Amino acid sequence: MASGSDRNPIIIGGLPSQVPDFDPEETQEWLDSLDAAVDERGRERARYLMLRLIERAREKRVAVPEMRSTDYVNTIATKDEPFFPGNEEIERKVLNATRWNAAVMVSRAQRPGIGVGGHIATFASSASLYDVGFNHFFRGKDQGDGGDQIFFQGHASPGVYARAYLLDRLSEGQLDAFRQEKSKAPDGLSSYPHPRLMPDFWEFPTVSMGLGPLGAIYQARMNRYMEARGIADTSKSHVWAYLGDGEMDEPESLGQLSIAAREGLDNLTFVVNCNLQRLDGPVRGNGKIMQELESQFRGAGWNVIKLVWDRSWDPLLAQDRDGILVNKLNTTPDGQFQTYATETGAYIREHFFGDDHRLRAMVENMSDDQILHLGRGGHDHKKIYAAYAAAKAHKGQPTVILAQTVKGWTLGPNFEGRNATHQMKKLTVEDLKGFRDRLHLPIPDKDLEDGLPPYYHPGRDSEEIQYMHDRRKGLGGYVPTRVVRAEPLKLPDDKAYAGAKKGSGQQKIATTMAFVRVLKDLMRDKEIGKRFVPIAPDEYRTFGMDAFFPSAKIYNPLGQQYESVDRELLLAYKESPTGQMLHDGITEAGCTASLIAAGSAYATHGEPLIPVYVFYSMFGFQRTGDQFWQMADQLARGFVLGATAGRTTLTGEGLQHADGHSQLLASTNPACVAYDPAYGYEIAHIVKDGLRRMYGENAEDIFYYLTVYNEPILHPAEPADVDAEGILKGLHRVKPGEKGEHTAQILASGVAVPWAVEAQQILADEWNVKADVWSATSWNELRRDAVEIEEHNLLHPEEEQRVPYVTQKLQGAEGPKIAVSDWMRAVPDQIARWVPGTYQSLGADGFGFADTRGAARRFFHIDPQSIVLGVLTELAKEGKVDRSLLKQAIDRYQLLDVAAADAGEAGGDA
Repeated sequence: MASGSDRNPIIIGGLPSQVPDFDPEETQEWLDSLDAAVDERGRERARYLMLRLIERAREKRVAVPEMRSTDYVNTIATKDEPFFPGNEEIERKVLNATRWNAAVMVSRAQRPGIGVGGHIATFASSASLYDVGFNHFFRGKDQGDGGDQIFFQGHASPGVYARAYLLDRLSEGQLDAFRQEKSKAPDGLSSYPHPRLMPDFWEFPTVSMGLGPLGAIYQARMNRYMEARGIADTSKSHVWAYLGDGEMDEPESLGQLSIAAREGLDNLTFVVNCNLQRLDGPVRGNGKIMQELESQFRGAGWNVIKLVWDRSWDPLLAQDRDGILVNKLNTTPDGQFQTYATETGAYIREHFFGDDHRLRAMVENMSDDQILHLGRGGHDHKKIYAAYAAAKAHKGQPTVILAQTVKGWTLGPNFEGRNATHQMKKLTVEDLKGFRDRLHLPIPDKDLEDGLPPYYHPGRDSEEIQYMHDRRKGLGGYVPTRVVRAEPLKLPDDKAYAGAKKGSGQQKIATTMAFVRVLKDLMRDKEIGKRFVPIAPDEYRTFGMDAFFPSAKIYNPLGQQYESVDRELLLAYKESPTGQMLHDGITEAGCTASLIAAGSAYATHGEPLIPVYVFYSMFGFQRTGDQFWQMADQLARGFVLGATAGRTTLTGEGLQHADGHSQLLASTNPACVAYDPAYGYEIAHIVKDGLRRMYGENAEDIFYYLTVYNEPILHPAEPADVDAEGILKGLHRVKPGEKGEHTAQILASGVAVPWAVEAQQILADEWNVKADVWSATSWNELRRDAVEIEEHNLLHPEEEQRVPYVTQKLQGAEGPKIAVSDWMRAVPDQIARWVPGTYQSLGADGFGFADTRGAARRFFHIDPQSIVLGVLTELAKEGKVDRSLLKQAIDRYQLLDVAAADAGEAGGDA
């Protein structure tokens, strides 16, 4: 084999090796030494020496390639484990009681007549991981700060409830009301961590797999952001995220690892419960998920701690001088380890240790039972404590702890390691007896044979319970606990909105810019200005928000260590460690996670933040709709701006950018208050009321979604008799008709209002029709009001029947009602059943495409001339005009010819 300078230039691990060899003789000496180590002491010894050299090289800041993965053993050597400060015997008793109650709660929830089930196996595998955290690490909120933020794995919620029961935080009646939230109200317990359903208990919803890790990363970042800006002292807060190894297949789980490493979030620890199973099968049956995840996290710049084996393996590994045991561990696939978890000690002796005489010799003095109980590291309190302590002590990087466990651990042979474990919800009498014996609980057989299995509590004055209370007292209170300490904000008066109410004069601006102007004025407010958190996915300039760069600056914990290419410009790009703006890369998921973390800061840290997330509207509810649901569950507040909205308004971009349906998607979220404003003064009223509802007295757990457009229009000044109530409730008249024999009503929203006004003029001038124009600022809120009233009327037939707002508003409006918007018809059709008289809608149904605005609107038949035809059509149906006029209108305006349409206003990014 060629060596030294005879080798061809290559790249190793990204580092060039073709640099000149200035001392070939010395190089050869090093290579000869390695060869000698291999020949005389074996490959394992040589490998060990190489690893030590790499370690020393890093200590000396010599650049060497990063290893993708390490051996399939614990990262922390036994000799390096710290003293365990707890009483392991008491903690075992506590954990056994918790394990029992968690399983019994789920089993009782599966009783006849209820059958709501639950998940037993996930907590059974991760119980020790949580218990060490509860006893030694998780900080509560009793000291007045936010404590630690803990993202519990959703399927482990029974264990959290079971522990809370032992601490008298939950009653036996509440445990029996698991998954019966309405029928057993107010005692019902939610299936998973749902803050909206249990707002004094849970803090973070995590059961939408992948959103937990994403949310945890941005929560840790938000903690740093709040501290850097002097809003809250979060220096003691640590974020813990408990995840499943199967869950890591979700793109969101791993998609934002780099930002945590890039910003050095050492206030963040992931604990991945590697029980080697997905919901109903192995995660990597033919591979090794822990090794795979180690490579991914290392590559992303994280500190990785592997917790693979419990202390019973320590003597065996200490004997492994030639590395045969480590090699066997390295090469055994996960599917086989899952099988070992279900087999006998004799099977393991034969199939794991039996194929090499050196392995057989290691266990020849061990019984089959001892071999059977060679355990996984995620069940060993001392090993877990060492991993957690190392994670907390590590600086400069986030840490992931990869802990191997057995799914269904301690539940017995019918559960442990079985593919069907996730679906199994009920323990048989024999399962219960075996489980009880495994946990050494003093429960007599008769209590298991008659009726429902009992919960176990060692007594309020028992040593175990007092130990639990003492540990939580020392750590600052009980977790999980959600506390709202924030006071209502002192909100700006009408002066802050005066600019928007003046209109745009002779200047055409888009509603996006109208909103930005309102926001800019609000950010100047001395009381609440600093609390705004602008968020955008790499699109501030598109939305006209680069004007904020010089004053608000972009948050970057490292500051700006370069000269900006546009530094000579007035609106130059400026980063700062105390910057106010979050300007992330192309990651709507990351931005939405920031939105949620900021929007819930009022509860997490007792300091309200007002996030304002601006994005291409197509990339909101469609792309990250699950996160908006998460936002609702977490009771987060703030403003969400779907900019460049509309099916036809974002010219040139085409199908994947043309949003004609996000308002409909928004209507499915009960916490979302959605508006589609047309003018600046409407935006002013909406924003002001949004601040009042979310941050004033008796604040509501809602968030606002405004769709704004990039088409420049003239914004009228607010009329003296402005219908503020109508703006907020969803419908107000903006321009009464002035002349015409026949009457009609045109309801329009957003960018369609100017089309309606143009159609109003054409109808008056050419068709003798007087049409009123209404701005439907919120189709969704009109429907929500009507649905609530309809339900009230259904259940209170003896009372005077209430009338929906939209019905009241249009009751005296004569003529047919025509609705038009840049959305699909289903958006305005939401209110159809409550509109008195004839109602018809026009909309942009179908895919968007690239063309001029005029051509696109003619294609969908929502332009002014098409609105005219729509009004005439409904009048003809009512017998008010002759049907021959319809063909005349089609021919006059060439409505069948897309190319005949006026191109419309061009440009207008903001």
